[in-house]
Formats: sequence, structure tokens, C-alpha cells
Amino acid sequence: MISTLRGMPAGVWLFLVYAFIILAMLGISLPAVVNLATGDAPISGVGLLSALLLAYTIFTITLVLQRKQAAWAFSQGLATLTIPLVPLLWFATGLVGAVFAAVLALLLFRGLRTARVRDWFNEV
Repeated sequence: MISTLRGMPAGVWLFLVYAFIILAMLGISLPAVVNLATGDAPISGVGLLSALLLAYTIFTITLVLQRKQAAWAFSQGLATLTIPLVPLLWFATGLVGAVFAAVLALLLFRGLRTARVRDWFNEV
């Protein structure tokens, strides 16, 4: 396992950091989702979206760590969440936040599209 982690391309490392940040943000927002479910509405759009994003993120991280071929496509899908992050941070924090989100998106997409990353996902 250690040799696998040492041989991991930089694009995969960046994606894993990004995915674990998504998990942390979901964990931080979880009390609000639980409050909503126990108080007003047992089934809500926010709760459903949080559950779907949590499942998709955990599944994608698992596939990436196992070096499965399907992980490449799933990681591309999770990286697309940076696209709506650009205007969201533009309105929330201004130009600095939007530039940060745009740079993150470019680094993620560029890092995940290299041949070395594509070849790294070689397990069936």
C-alpha cells in the first residue's frame, strides 16, 4: 500500500485532497441537515443532496484508492463540482474566491487528464 501511495501521480493526490475537503464540508454541514430532518421536514432537498454527494464522494475515493479503471471517470465527475464553485465564491467572497476556485478547477482537470494518471488507474 505504501508503494502504491508513493507512486501516485500529483493529479491523483490533488483530487484526493479535494475529495477529502468535500467530505469535511459535508461533515460540518451535517448537524444542520439533521436538524432540518428532525424538525421541519423528514425528507428535504438539502438532505437528499447531501446524502447523494456523500455516497458519491466515498464511492469515488474508494475506487481511486483501489486504482480501478472506473475511478478515472468518477473522479472527473466529482471534479465538475468546481465549475459552480466559481460563481458561488464570486458572489460570496469576490474576485479572490472566484480566482481560487478557477485555479483549483484548472489544476484538477489538467491533473486528471494526463496520460500518467490515466495509466495509473489500471485495475479492472
